[in-house]
Amino acid sequence: MKKFILTILIMATFTMTKAQSLYGDQPFTTTYSIVAYDSTTGEMGVAVQSHWFSVGSIVSWAEAGVGAIATQSLVNPDFGPQGLALLKTGLTAQQTLDALIVSDEGQVWRQLAIVDAKGNVAVHTGEKCIKEAGHVTGNGFSVQANMMENDKVWGAMAAAYEKAEGTLAERMMAAMEAAQATGGDIRGKQSAAMLVVAAKPTDKPWIDRKVDLRIEDHPTPVKELRRLLKIHYAYQHMNAGDVAMEHGDIEKAIAEYGAAEELFPENEEMKYWHAINLVNAGRVEEALPMLAIIFKKNENWRTLTPRLIDAGLLTVDKKTLKKIMKL
Repeated sequence: MKKFILTILIMATFTMTKAQSLYGDQPFTTTYSIVAYDSTTGEMGVAVQSHWFSVGSIVSWAEAGVGAIATQSLVNPDFGPQGLALLKTGLTAQQTLDALIVSDEGQVWRQLAIVDAKGNVAVHTGEKCIKEAGHVTGNGFSVQANMMENDKVWGAMAAAYEKAEGTLAERMMAAMEAAQATGGDIRGKQSAAMLVVAAKPTDKPWIDRKVDLRIEDHPTPVKELRRLLKIHYAYQHMNAGDVAMEHGDIEKAIAEYGAAEELFPENEEMKYWHAINLVNAGRVEEALPMLAIIFKKNENWRTLTPRLIDAGLLTVDKKTLKKIMKL
């Protein structure tokens, strides 16, 4: 009871403008989404797709150590920052949702889902959300959708998420793909987004945000989101390789660059840094065929190579450098 009173007091500090409460003034972001919590890592995330431009800029909200929120249908964007502020006070997902909904004159058109840092979930589907609309909650997650082609979408999302393995992002991706495969938004496809945050904040957003991907306008946004997620993991290996190289751990750098290359084999840069670190490890004969292919595709890599010496990123004698440059 005390926490509920606290909720109302906090909400009283938020200014509700006319534009926030009128049906006609809300962005028409009908969509499907998932909010979820990983009990192993403590990560929280939200993923969304809509036939609307830049859906990620208005529907998906998350903060490390706090929670994740999806606000959609006739979306009230204030639910994102206000909801995170309420969660920071120690309120649960349900208490936060109750406070947001009770203060909103347009609640019958809203769809709102919240997961907090303890894995509690809460969801609201207003009675006037455009059919087909509904939601399913499970252990540490909620899936919700409105204006779908059919009423099977959110059930398919839940089943796919619970069956999927891998990281939180990969499991949310499975839910998104299931939604689209089951029919998705009756209007079609346009944009998608995924945001995953850490269990604990570091005050460094680039560390706290484990995944932050947005497809603003695309004919197949969910498919594109899957492609970008794979590239995201490839570049995580690249980043780890850069760190290893900076610390002089050549073997680890080679392993990380190699892992990145496996995930994104068509990327020239990943092959290049893999080859450069093979050279630094004294495995020049392994690197030469790789560099030859790269130089043939893009002469700028050849031009770049000797510049790495002054930066301390390439350690070779003049004879070896000459050999490389003649490829």
